[in-house]
Amino acid sequence: MTQAVLGDDVYGEDPTVNQLEELAAKSIGKPAACLMPSGTMANLAALLVHVPRGGKVVVGNESDIYLYEAGGASVCGGIVYEPIPTQPDGNLALDDLAAVLPPDADDPQFALPGLICVENTHNRMGGQALSQEYLAELKRFATGHGLAVHMDGARIFNAAVATGVSADQIAAHADSIQFCLSKGLSAPIGSILAGEVAFIEKARRVRKMLGGGMRQAGVFAAAGLLALTSMVDRLADDHQLAAQLAEGLAEVDGIDIDPKAVTTNIVLFRVTADGLNDNQFLAAVQQRGLVMGEFGHGRIRAVTHRGLTSADVSAAVAIVADVVRETS
Repeated sequence: MTQAVLGDDVYGEDPTVNQLEELAAKSIGKPAACLMPSGTMANLAALLVHVPRGGKVVVGNESDIYLYEAGGASVCGGIVYEPIPTQPDGNLALDDLAAVLPPDADDPQFALPGLICVENTHNRMGGQALSQEYLAELKRFATGHGLAVHMDGARIFNAAVATGVSADQIAAHADSIQFCLSKGLSAPIGSILAGEVAFIEKARRVRKMLGGGMRQAGVFAAAGLLALTSMVDRLADDHQLAAQLAEGLAEVDGIDIDPKAVTTNIVLFRVTADGLNDNQFLAAVQQRGLVMGEFGHGRIRAVTHRGLTSADVSAAVAIVADVVRETS
């Protein structure tokens, strides 16, 4: 990062940013890409480009875009969110999608849908990767109804590593895609929005409007280059550690988890020990140096990453076992 060649990215003159965007577009199989400060801004820019003011975006009720991005599309773009049930595997059922389409597109009473958003891997569904068969069906459905598909692929490379399907093949089923250079790829900041050239040109204007125009952004684009060239294959290590964690937690009385449900780097479990609620559990493990998070529906989330070893995971299981034993 300290040795990056810099320029002014607002004018397209930062060579390190340009190199990253070219590599990112190639890696995801899209004609063009734009570096964004965050995944939230990248998703928001995509929605603002795809959907006109007063239009509707169909989202999963458990999706990051719907739950964790501060309603940005409504605030900034006058876009209506239409949440539908998220299936346990992260899919949005085609019947549910069909049910929210207006019966008459010419009736001025209805907000017209312009976009379907999917998430891959799916955070709230425990890091599940969507299948190629489902994504192909979804794209056919969307095309048949004149809708675009945006993929929140914050962890798209986790999906690729877990399924053995390349990231560009996965992204081929979406008109646009966002993915994070941070998270498992380990860069300190930054996300990529990718799609057709005309789409990305519009997204750059939206990025500027949202305050995301950056000057010498090559400082962190250099970290993004390292993320894409050196950190993708090692995601398999995170998945292996997550499996180790899940298997260890399954042996602890007072913890409810299905290790077979853990397929990438996200581990969801429930604390069932008597006399120990989630907040008490989280405070107790944090006092011992273990940080996890409450995740809704009575679940705890733990995420494995580059900073962990197998010994760390074993220590984490031991901490959980001690807390449960001492309080039950």
